[in-house]
Amino acid sequence: MAKQSLTITIFFFFFMTLCSTCPIDQKNALLKFKSSLINLTLNTANLDVFINGIDSWDHNNALDCCQWERVLCSSKPNSSSVIGLYLDTLLVVISTDSMVVPTSVLMPLFGIKTLKLLDISSNKIQGEIPGFGLANLTKLAYLNMMGNKFSGSIPKQVFKLKSLKYLDLSNNFLSGNLSHEVGFLRNLRAFKLDQNSLGGSIPMEIGNLKKLEELSLGINIFDGEIPASIGFLKELKKLDLSHNLLSMEIPFVIGELTNLTTLVLGGNRLSGEIPLSIEKLVKLETFDLEKNMLGGEIPLWLFGMESLKNLHLGKNNLTWNGAKGLEPKFQLSKLSLSSCRVEGEIPSWISKQKGLDFLDLSENKLEGEFPLWLAEMEVGGIILSDNKLGGSLSPRLFESRNLSVLALSRNNFSGELPENIGEASAIMILMLASNQFSGEVPKSITNIYRLLLLDLSKNRFSGSNLPAFGDDALLAYVDISSNEFSGEIPTTFSQETRILAMGNNNFSGSIPKNLTKLTLLEHLELNDNNITGELPSFFSQISTLEILILRNNSIHGLIPHDMFNNLSSLRILDVSNNKLVGTIPNQDTKNLLGMINTPKTLSSIRDVFTIPIEYNDLIVNWKSSKQGISHNSLGIYSLLDMSRNMLFGEIPSSLGELKGLKLLNMSHNRLTGKIPSSFGNLESVESLDLSHNKLTGSIPPTFSKLLELSTLVLSNNLLSGKIPLGGQMDTMADAASYANNSGLCGMQIHVLCSDQKLSPPRVVEEEDDESDDEWFRWEGVGFGYSAGFFLTVGILYFSGYVVPKKVNNTQRRRRRTSQH
Repeated sequence: MAKQSLTITIFFFFFMTLCSTCPIDQKNALLKFKSSLINLTLNTANLDVFINGIDSWDHNNALDCCQWERVLCSSKPNSSSVIGLYLDTLLVVISTDSMVVPTSVLMPLFGIKTLKLLDISSNKIQGEIPGFGLANLTKLAYLNMMGNKFSGSIPKQVFKLKSLKYLDLSNNFLSGNLSHEVGFLRNLRAFKLDQNSLGGSIPMEIGNLKKLEELSLGINIFDGEIPASIGFLKELKKLDLSHNLLSMEIPFVIGELTNLTTLVLGGNRLSGEIPLSIEKLVKLETFDLEKNMLGGEIPLWLFGMESLKNLHLGKNNLTWNGAKGLEPKFQLSKLSLSSCRVEGEIPSWISKQKGLDFLDLSENKLEGEFPLWLAEMEVGGIILSDNKLGGSLSPRLFESRNLSVLALSRNNFSGELPENIGEASAIMILMLASNQFSGEVPKSITNIYRLLLLDLSKNRFSGSNLPAFGDDALLAYVDISSNEFSGEIPTTFSQETRILAMGNNNFSGSIPKNLTKLTLLEHLELNDNNITGELPSFFSQISTLEILILRNNSIHGLIPHDMFNNLSSLRILDVSNNKLVGTIPNQDTKNLLGMINTPKTLSSIRDVFTIPIEYNDLIVNWKSSKQGISHNSLGIYSLLDMSRNMLFGEIPSSLGELKGLKLLNMSHNRLTGKIPSSFGNLESVESLDLSHNKLTGSIPPTFSKLLELSTLVLSNNLLSGKIPLGGQMDTMADAASYANNSGLCGMQIHVLCSDQKLSPPRVVEEEDDESDDEWFRWEGVGFGYSAGFFLTVGILYFSGYVVPKKVNNTQRRRRRTSQH
C-alpha cells in the first residue's frame, strides 16, 4: 500500500511538473533577450555595468522558466504560459558616462504573445518605440516603458492594444501630437505621459476613456485649452496637466469630477478666476494652480474644503482678501500663497495648521517680525523671501529637527544669527541674502551636516575666520559675496563645493593653492576684493572649472603660459581691472573647449534641488557698463574679459579659434600690432571691445562674417583704412565706436574713402518694438535681476536660449522716425 502511494505521489509530481513547464519557444525568447544584454555589456568596455536580477535565467538551471526571477506564468490549469515580465532597472551602470541600449534588445520579447504585463522601465533604452513589435502583444493589460530614452511619436499600434488598463510612457523623449486614436483605449485606468516633449492640443477623444482613474500629462508642451470632454471622466481620481502651455479658462466641468483627490494644473497660462464648481470636489486633497495667469480674489469657500491637504495658489494674479477671523476647516501639509498680495503680518490662521510642513509666502507685502508661533510649529520648509519682514531671528527657530528649507532673502531682518543655528541639523537650503544681518557667522553652522546650499550674500557679516566646513560636508553652493569679511581667502569648504562666490568683500593676500582641493569646483568668484600676488597657474588643476571671476583686484605679473592647459570646461574668464602685464600667451587654444563650442546647457548643479532657488546674477562688463546675467542663462554664455590691465604686444591669432565666445573685451591695455583676421571666425560674438590700445592697420574684412555682432568698440587706437561692409558691419554706424582713429573711413562714420561715394548705411527692417535704452531683447530671461531656476535633489521631499534679437542704433533711429 505504501509502495502504491509512493508511485501515485511520484506520478502526480511528474504530471504537475510537466504541466508547469513553460513553452520552449518562450524560454528560448527569454534566454535570447538575456544574451543580447550580455553582448551589450561586453561591448561597453569603458563602463562598469552589470545585469541585475536575472541570474536564474540559464539553460542549465533545473528550474523551469516559470520559476525564474522576474517571470510570471499563468496559474490556470493546463496552462503555463509566460504572462508577466518585471524587467525594470535591469542594467546597473557604475560610471558617470552614459549608456545606450538599442530597442533591438526587446525583439525576442515580442514573440511571447501571451504577455499581459510588461515592465521595461528605467533601462536607458534609446530609439523609437517599436510599434510593430508591440502589435503582437494583443493581450497586454499593463505596459510600463517609463524612464527610458524613447523618442519620436507614440506609434499607432499602441492605440490598438484595446486590453490596456495601465500605460506609462513618462520620462522619455517622445514628441509629436497625441493622436485622436487615444480614444480607442477605453479600458485604461491609468495613462501617464508626463516628462516628454509632446505637444499640440489635448484631443477631445480623451473623454472616451471613461474608466480612467489617473491622467498625467505634465511637463510637456501641450497647448490650447483643456478640452471640455474631460468632464466625462467621472472615475478620475488624479489629473495632472501641469507645466505645459495650456491657456484659456479652467473648464467649469472639472467640478463634475467628484472623485478627484489630486488636481494639478500649475505652470501653464490659464486665465480667468478659480471656477466655483471646484467647491463640489469634496474629496480633493491636492489643489495646485501655481504659476498661471489666474486673477480675482482667492475664494473663501476654498477654506471650507475639509479634505484639502496641499494648496498651491502662488505665482498668479490672485489677491488675498485678508479676511479676519478666518477659521479654515482643513489641516494643510503644504501651503503656497506666493505673490498673492498678502499684506500685514503673517496670517494668524496658519498657526492652527498643526501638520504644516511647507509654507511659501514669498513675494508679498508682509511686515512685522518672524512670529514665535511659526518658529514653534516645526515646519519643514519656510519660504518668506521678498517681503518687508524685519527684526532678528529667534533661537527657537533653530531648535527644529524638521527644518529643511529656510529662505528669508530680500527682507529687512537684522542682528546676528543665533549661536544655536547648528542645532537645526536637517537644513539643506539656507538663504538669507539681501538683509541686514551682521556680526560673525556662528561656528555651529558647520554642524548642519545636510547643508547643501548657503547664501549669506548682500548683508553685513564680518570677521576674518569663517567657520571651517569639513571635507565630508555636502555643501555644494556657497555665496558669501557683498559682505564685510576680511583676512585671507578662506578655503575650508566641502570637497563637494561646486559654486563658490566670495566677491565684494575685504579679502586680501594671494590666491591660495588649497583651492585646488575643491576638485568639483565649477564657479569661483573673487572679484572686488584686495587680492594681490600673481595669477596662479594651479587653476589648471581644477579641471571642472567653468566660471572664474577675478575682476577688480590688484593681481599682478604675467598670465601663466600653462594656466589653460587643463581647463577644457572654462567658459567665462574675467580678469579685468587688475595689474597684469606682459603678452597674452600665444598658445594652442584647442583645450578651451568651453570657449570653442557654443554653450547650450546649464551648470550641473541644477540637478540638485526641486524647489525654486533664486541665485544672484553674475555681473560682467558689457558695452562699457556692468550688466547682470541671470543664473538661468549662464549656461549659454561664454565670455573673455582681459580689459583694464597693462598687457602689451600683439593679440594672438589663436583667440580667433574661440568660436563660442559671446563677449571678448581686451580694451584699456597697451596692445599693438594688427587686429587678427582670425577674429572673423568668432561666429557667436555679440560684443567685441578692443578700444584704448595702440592697434594699427585696418579692420579685417573678415568682420563682415560676424553675423551675431551687436556691439563693436574700436575707439582710441591707431587704426586706418576702410571700415568693412557686409553683414552686421553695415549696422555698426555709431561714430563713437571708431573715435580717435584718424585714419579710418567708410559709410558707417560718413567719412568718404578714396574709392567710394558717400551714402547712408543700410537700414535693417524693424523686428520688435523696444524702448530706446535697450540694446537687445531677452525672451524669457532678463538682465539685471535675480531669476530662479530649478535644481533636483532626490532626498528633498518638497515639490514646488534665448535668442537675443539684436536691436541696434539704426533700428532705434528707424523707429523714432516712424513714431514721429
